[in-house]
Amino acid sequence: MIGRLDSRTEFGSPQVLGAVKTDGRWLGVATTTRSNGRLAWVDARSSALRAAPAKVSIRADLSRRRIELWRGEKVTERVSVAIGRPGSSTPTGRFTVTDKLDGRKFSPYYGCCVLALSGTQPNLPAGWSGGNRLAIHGTNDPGSIGQASSAGCLRAANSDLRKLMRRVPLGTPVEIRR
Repeated sequence: MIGRLDSRTEFGSPQVLGAVKTDGRWLGVATTTRSNGRLAWVDARSSALRAAPAKVSIRADLSRRRIELWRGEKVTERVSVAIGRPGSSTPTGRFTVTDKLDGRKFSPYYGCCVLALSGTQPNLPAGWSGGNRLAIHGTNDPGSIGQASSAGCLRAANSDLRKLMRRVPLGTPVEIRR
């Protein structure tokens, strides 16, 4: 199937795609138009693309309840996070940062800021009305950091999120593993 991606995300950010796999001339990209784990494939030879290697990446370890910011082969930041609670666990896989948002525009629940990811939360708790996009965001409940207490997102202290917002560009690859 041939499709077309908009030049902007649903939140108005420029559409920056992160390639998580290659197959010859094809780039497998994580995008909100495909469900978790399913890639969209784009022709790397397309004149509509501008390719550049990612300078930073994020790795989330759910068992340690921690995310790490990597620059090349070096960890530059470690951040404790809350993860999804039982029945609403945080999805694993490879995603990309699609948007950098002011959390206060959505709800105090999101804290200062939001790094929206290309993934979705398929196991939302009953009555949840905050949408199904996966994200790394701040919190208005700092006591929840390090707990399995979220609806699936990774929640960090607002001070840590502010640092990440400055250091993480759109398109940054994010790997979430158990």
